[in-house]
Parts: sequence; structure tokens; C-alpha cells
Amino acid sequence: MAIEILMPALSPTMEEGTLAKWLVKEGDTVESGDLLAEIETDKATMEFEAVDEGVIGKILVAEGTEGVKVNAPIAVLLEEGEDADAVPASKEPKAETPKAEEKPEAKEAAPKPAQKPAAAPETAAKPAPAAPKKDGERIFASPLARRIADQKGLDLGQIKGSGPRGRIVKSDVENAKADAAPAQSADAAKAAPALATSADSETVKKMYAEREYEEITLNGMRKTIAARLTEAKQTIPHFYLRRSIQLDALLKMRGEINAGLADSGVKLSVNDFIIKASAKALQDVPGCNAVWAGDRILQMKASDVAVAVAIEGGLFTPVIQDAENKTLSLISTQMKDLASRAKDRKLAPHEYQGGSFAISNLGMFGIENFDAVINPPHGSILAVGAGQKKPVVGDDGTLSIATVMSVTLSVDHRVIDGALGAEFLNAFAGYMEKPMSMLV
Repeated sequence: MAIEILMPALSPTMEEGTLAKWLVKEGDTVESGDLLAEIETDKATMEFEAVDEGVIGKILVAEGTEGVKVNAPIAVLLEEGEDADAVPASKEPKAETPKAEEKPEAKEAAPKPAQKPAAAPETAAKPAPAAPKKDGERIFASPLARRIADQKGLDLGQIKGSGPRGRIVKSDVENAKADAAPAQSADAAKAAPALATSADSETVKKMYAEREYEEITLNGMRKTIAARLTEAKQTIPHFYLRRSIQLDALLKMRGEINAGLADSGVKLSVNDFIIKASAKALQDVPGCNAVWAGDRILQMKASDVAVAVAIEGGLFTPVIQDAENKTLSLISTQMKDLASRAKDRKLAPHEYQGGSFAISNLGMFGIENFDAVINPPHGSILAVGAGQKKPVVGDDGTLSIATVMSVTLSVDHRVIDGALGAEFLNAFAGYMEKPMSMLV
């Protein structure tokens, strides 16, 4: 009997993807473990392996097709003796097109803050608890669908699910009509101010009707970054702590270490020291090594530090796990490997999900200081500026020149209070200004 090859879920929150490239063609014989295709999610391009053996009887989804739903048939595998002509044509999935009465632009108008990913770094989603319906039945919905419904103020009980066993998925909530919104009293409506939403594409385009422009369609990563950052700024109570750090002692020690490592091929960067100092400071101030989990705080044991890596069209935040226990040379080697594979979109989900703390370093681009947006569910993120020569006044009142780096710690006030954040930043500064202390 012919076997349908289904679109795989390559990350815990993936609901659709792009079939970037077929690595087989119709008539090819494949065995379990053979590579079939490259699948592009919002965060990475990953290879998809065969589970069964047989002959590729029919390819149902062409290369480059976007928006292919998870578990949709993408090809048919024939077992020994089967004929490709026996494959029913009705199995071929068709690309979704908007209904006549729908406006595609309107669907893109509202931000989708619940979508996870990418740019940012994703975290593994746990199954959402089922909510009771009015008649006592249970509502089954994906975590993503629940969050979007909550953002849009929709009643899941009024939405029909199109997923397996009637499960409500993202597209069901996004396409839900206004009658799914729960009734609200006039007093309640006055008491609850609505969140501001961006103008839809047609409204904005009319403003620039007389000007020449190029229209750029958002890819999956850019949509995810937009949604995640909107969610972060709307829902996370940010506050900011700033600190200047003198780097001269660190730069001197870095030069001496790199001279000794010249034959090994390892060259430490200032960013490697920042990762190590952050990891050590998180151990010294464990209350900052924490994430927000909705109705509770999860305080982590190990220092798993995420580091923002810019790529074409977005960014990744690969995670260095157990960074407090790793040598600077190992951190350097792992970071270079993760950054290289991030640029090629070859990271596995477990390599960019998780962590409790993140670093965004724009100093290499000459940026003196900036404020970074927290990547949920992290409790904080450190924005690192460039080291610059500046006049400083010593404890004895003498004036000298030092290399000074400005850092800003963005903090989720639900997780970390001001004094605790200041304690962490002081510990971090101590390791950076006395770098030998992070090696013992």
C-alpha cells in the first residue's frame, strides 16, 4: 500500500514551512535514513530523512512552495510492486488562496505576537491545557492558537478547528470572524484600553502612492521577529540598567592568551570574555538566572547563555550551554561553529532554543550604546557597545585614558527587581575589569 510522506514538524512550534528543495526525484529508490528534502522553517533550513524504504512514486509539492502545513502530504512512497498510476490525484495538496470575500492585506495587517521563533530564539512549547466549552466538551487548541486568540480577544469555543481531531490551529484563529469575540459590557469596554495596531498594507501604500518604492514580501523569519518583538514590548515590563566598564586589563590578558594560542588556531574575542563573565555572574546572582513562565518563575541551575548572531534577513540566538564551566577557548570554538552554521541556517532547534539570558553585541559595528529588547521567556538581555578610549578619573583623583565599554541590561521587572539586576551588573563588571577572576 502506498505511503504518504507528510510535511514534518521540525520544531515544537512549527505549523507550516517551505519545501525549499527536493533531494530525490520521482522513480528514485530510497531507504530509511536517506535524505529526501530540505525544509525551511521560520528559523532554519533543515534536511528531512526518509523513515521507510520504497520508490518515490509521486511528488505532490513542488520545490519553493511556501506555507505547507505540518502533516500535509508532500510525496507518495510506493512499496515493492506498486504502480505510480495507482496514486490518487486527489491526494495532492493545493496551495491555500484567500477566499473571494477576504482581503489578503487585511490578514497581514494585525501583528501576530504569538508566533514563536526565530529571531529571534524559540523555546520548546508545552502542550496547552484544554479549556472546557459551555456544553462541557473540551477545547483542543495549539499553544500558538491560544495566545493569538487571547491577543485578539476571541472565544475559542466559537472557533471551529481544522487540525487533527478538530484541534484549533493558528490559521483558524487568524481567520476567525468578529462573532467569535466574547460579548463585553460597555463599562468593561471603557475600562480596557485596546492595544494599538499597525495600519494595514493598503492604507500605508496609499500614503506613498505618488512615490516610487520597492515592495518587499516578508519571509517567515522576518514575520516571526516582528511578532515576537511586538509581543515582548507590549507584554514585558522592561527597565534598564547602565554601566561603564574599563577593558584595559582584559585586553592585555586577551593579547597574552592569544599569543600563547597562536599555534592552536584558537583566537579569543572580547565577546568570548563577555559570555564567560555573564555566565559566572549568573552563578553569583542566581536570582537573575531565571525565566518567566506565565504564572511562576523558573530559576535555572546552569548558565545557558544565548548570543545574538546577525544573518541575512534576521538573526539567531544560539545558546552556549553550561558556559560557567567551559574554558574561554572552548566557548570561542563553540561560538564560532554556532555562528557559522547560523549564517547558513543549519542550526538544529535545540541549539537556538532555551537559555535564560542573552547577549546582543553591536560594539563590533561601532555602536556606543543601545537598549536591547528582551527575548521571552528570558528574564534579561545585555546590550554591549564598543570599547572606546576615554578620559577617566582614578580613585586618587588623577586623570588618565582608558578603554571604556558601555553596557545596558534590559530587565523583565516581573522576574528581576532593580537591586537584583544591579547586583548582577556589578558582578559582571567585576569579572570584566579583573578578568583573571573569571578563570579561577
